[in-house]
Amino acid sequence: MAEICDIEVVVFDVLGTLVDERSGLRAEIREAVSASPYASVDELCTLWQQHVEVEQQRITEGHRTYVNTEIIDSEAAQRVADHAGFADPTTIARLATAGQRLPPWGDSVAGLARLAQRFPVLGLSNASRTALLRLNAHAGLRWHQALSAEAVLAYKPAPEVYQLAVDVAGCPPERVLMVAAHAWDLRGAQAKGMRTAYVQRPVGDPPTNSDVFDGRFDGLDELLTALTAR
Repeated sequence: MAEICDIEVVVFDVLGTLVDERSGLRAEIREAVSASPYASVDELCTLWQQHVEVEQQRITEGHRTYVNTEIIDSEAAQRVADHAGFADPTTIARLATAGQRLPPWGDSVAGLARLAQRFPVLGLSNASRTALLRLNAHAGLRWHQALSAEAVLAYKPAPEVYQLAVDVAGCPPERVLMVAAHAWDLRGAQAKGMRTAYVQRPVGDPPTNSDVFDGRFDGLDELLTALTAR
């Protein structure tokens, strides 16, 4: 396995890369609709994720003023409730915070802990500051620092989000490694001069044949081996 050399700081995407967003969301939706005759949890999960993706893209393209993920998730929860036919305010309010209770992948907690013994480690997420705080606590993710895109009022892959990570890292972008399970995220990091590592997850966005990243790994154990083989 090839080494990834000359890295000073490692930056991780969170949603989908270190936590299982799809499964966590499905579980929360299933609980919310348990008293409803509506049965298609997968359809409702897709409805939620499509709303989030579309609204973040509208903000990135300047078609909507920035709002954080807590607002977008509240909108998504209301859409799910309307579609599934339930209206209990308490249930909808809890569902709106589903993104704060996502489970980590099996290698995430231990992998972060091991990597943090060798490198400064940052989280970089589209999740709001509050949502990221609560998600980190729920999933047991431990960082040297966790950065929310809310700080720059933008969403990845907007360049200012990656610049935020580079600025906090305090070193040239070519010494900052962005790790993600989403090829689109890594392309955004590359555009700012960062190094990139793709980590495969079951629900990630895999690279295309035209993507050239510094490394591709089946999990955090492989990534750690490549980073610490010096």
